[in-house]
Amino acid sequence: MTRECSASAIRKVYNRTMKRIPRCFTEAPELDSTMSTEAVRERHALLINPFYAKDSHASFGKHVLTPTLALTSIAGATPANWTVEYWDENLLQGPPPHTPFPQVVGITVHLTFAKRAYELAKWYRERGAIVVLGGLHVLSCPEEVRPHADILAVGEGVMAWREIIADIERGAARDHYIGSFREPYADEPPPRRELVPKCSFLTTTSLNATRGCHSRCGFCYLSTKGLHMPYQTLPPEQVVDQWQADESPCAVFTDNNLGSKPEYLRQLCFALRPLEKIWSAAVSVDVADDPSVVREMALAGCTGVFVGFESLSNDNIRDQNKRSPNTSTYAERVKTFHDHGIQVNGSFVLGFDHDDESVFDRTIAWVEEQQLECATFHLLTPYPGTPLFAQMESENRLLHRDWNRYDTAHVVFQPKRMTVEQLQAGYEHCYERLFSAPSIWRRRPDDWRSVPAYLAMSYLYKKSNWYWHLLIQNRLTHLAWLPLVEFTRRRHVQFRKRLETTSTIGRSSSVVSAGV
Repeated sequence: MTRECSASAIRKVYNRTMKRIPRCFTEAPELDSTMSTEAVRERHALLINPFYAKDSHASFGKHVLTPTLALTSIAGATPANWTVEYWDENLLQGPPPHTPFPQVVGITVHLTFAKRAYELAKWYRERGAIVVLGGLHVLSCPEEVRPHADILAVGEGVMAWREIIADIERGAARDHYIGSFREPYADEPPPRRELVPKCSFLTTTSLNATRGCHSRCGFCYLSTKGLHMPYQTLPPEQVVDQWQADESPCAVFTDNNLGSKPEYLRQLCFALRPLEKIWSAAVSVDVADDPSVVREMALAGCTGVFVGFESLSNDNIRDQNKRSPNTSTYAERVKTFHDHGIQVNGSFVLGFDHDDESVFDRTIAWVEEQQLECATFHLLTPYPGTPLFAQMESENRLLHRDWNRYDTAHVVFQPKRMTVEQLQAGYEHCYERLFSAPSIWRRRPDDWRSVPAYLAMSYLYKKSNWYWHLLIQNRLTHLAWLPLVEFTRRRHVQFRKRLETTSTIGRSSSVVSAGV
């Protein structure tokens, strides 16, 4: 690694800061093992998003930007004669409630918090609740999950949940249900966002306009064996209705890839434009192939995009079967976004087979050269059921199967061109450098009018890990972001008026996007 002295100095400062991080970000809240069985309230459902440990090198703020739609969508599919409670352990309000004691507990299970999901399931089952486990880990490792649940929901959860509840009501529930992603997406009921505490997130308006992705990258969870998710879209008017119902000035599209069908994205932008609100989304880099689409995004209120560049090596991209333009054109595409006032949060995966120790400084240098407002780094992680997992397993390169550490922040396989220790240290080095004051300053917007808002966002999102727990525990997250959100919205409305009179303008002062 180059610039060893400066990197060492940054690491010392960073490590001193990390020592002040409280346990609530690394340890799940304790469950009361002494609590006796309570009377079950019929037709009462509790939906739980389990705790997962946070990576001390990334921003803690990213975990409270917007809630997952998984459980609110399940709530939307629950019959009207049922009461539904939502609980996210990551909002640091303690363990899930037990009064009134639920008849049914639905728990989403993902790889990194599977162990916690099993603990919660055991606690509620022992006291008389019917526990339903669903989520991607149920699909990829059903035999592991099965002993921990009364009912498994495999695949698309919303459709399966309707059937599960109906069977529970008539006393004929099975232990296994399969939901198909091939059912029309537009037929699903809207998520029940009113169950989510608005004060705990930047915005509760997480939107999904599409489902699926046009790529099937070997390392991505969407390539999990048995996951058949055809690309589907919602009618734009349904998306608009959902946003207006939540009455938020900003939204985050949590689609895997909002830009898989550029013509649909264009139609969606036409529908969003009259709202005069702001939004961000994950898109593939090839969306910038057509600058007119990027222009429509900006005119519709897009202030930022999360782009999976993944690697600056064409060999790595090709090995993972990723449909992506030549990496030499990435810079040009970043400029297209910036020219339309759209910030870029670039996502990079470290540890591909063609990566050696030079990948860390090379990637960070590129991020700074292109003035990316933010970047997200992930250690290559072979998820069970994916082609990458099968490859690593066949090559005997998996170090262990401790799913808690399959979080893209810990090395769980033997790299080809460096040691495990070098890859782990390189990952940490990337975040240390990215969140350093010199790097933040080097990536500032060229327009001086945009600099104050950019710096405010950068320091709130990236440099404030030591007090994020106070904001989250005291439900001040929304309040902390609100001034920046409203400032951004007003500036973007002005920016849009100028953009309407010209082809491009340049980077605006958008701030919400970097946290996508």
